[in-house]
Amino acid sequence: MTKKHLDFGRPYAGRRVLVTGHTGFKGGWLSLWLQQLGAEVHGIALPPATEPSLFATAQVEGAVNSRTLDIRNAEAVRQAVQEIRPEIVFHLAAQPLVRLSYRAPLETFDTNVMGTANLLDACCDQDELKGILCITTDKVYANQEWAWPYRETDAIGGKDPYSASKAAMEHIVASYRHSYFKAPSIPLLTARGGNVIGGGDWSEDRLVPDLMRAVLDQTPLTIRNPASIRPWQHVLGLCHGYLLLMACAMAGDTPGDGAWNFGPEATDNVTVASVLERFAESAVAAEIRYVPTDDKPESAILTLDSSKARRELGWRPALDLNDAIDWTASWHAAAARNEDMGQLTISQIAAYTARLESV
Repeated sequence: MTKKHLDFGRPYAGRRVLVTGHTGFKGGWLSLWLQQLGAEVHGIALPPATEPSLFATAQVEGAVNSRTLDIRNAEAVRQAVQEIRPEIVFHLAAQPLVRLSYRAPLETFDTNVMGTANLLDACCDQDELKGILCITTDKVYANQEWAWPYRETDAIGGKDPYSASKAAMEHIVASYRHSYFKAPSIPLLTARGGNVIGGGDWSEDRLVPDLMRAVLDQTPLTIRNPASIRPWQHVLGLCHGYLLLMACAMAGDTPGDGAWNFGPEATDNVTVASVLERFAESAVAAEIRYVPTDDKPESAILTLDSSKARRELGWRPALDLNDAIDWTASWHAAAARNEDMGQLTISQIAAYTARLESV
């Protein structure tokens, strides 16, 4: 019998797929993969938030029918959706940073909550729509700082503005699901992923981008919480989860309440210090300076139970943490050598797809 996790690509060929946030890190990787699967990819997003960016370096713009707009603008979102007439929607546009959310809470709530409502409302009258997947985060859970991994049925919450905005986003999605997208008509789902690494992430206040900048600039890397434990995984593992989940949902093959965790194997739930040690083994190392935690705390421990995705979808990461670090380090080394990063990024997608045969 064909494994579902190997058969995920066929539903996208020839489909009009809308990716919000395609100028970002995960959105860029997902857009390139969809293009490789034969989809007609459309993107709406703000310009890239960093320089450099995956969007420019990996030539994502050439694979996407790109529109620059702010999802907080309800009328602009509605007009774009009406013109694109999407059959499938992946919603990744967001303010994605915990520490920035402390500095800009209103922007964070407006983007993550009202931006999501604007998109879903615009999708309500789309006759050709087959499914919507909204990307949230592992940080939606009401974190008890315990050692047990969180399941989709655990309570959601959020102490910092980012986490609270993503938890609120889950409620917005649930409301639209029950009010306007009732099964089995159009599946409306959320995906909650852990910490992702991979080539082309230059976001601020993230461990791997900060490490890469420190190496290139030959400056010390400042670390606040070396003992914090996170579920680390390569971005392609999450993108595969998104693609597989939506493919199964459109086929009517997804039991559950609409929320899905995608996290690494338990052995890859490790500390920040461990990740830095493993990057050093891949010849990516910088002088480390530890500073006390400031008054804008982040969770000390957060892990995910992804047994539902493993059991019902057959999903599991094709890369362990060591592989994910090697792939990330090699991507950035190639970028430093000014190689063709569009081609290299696509080659990593192809290599990941090949690895799924042995998962």
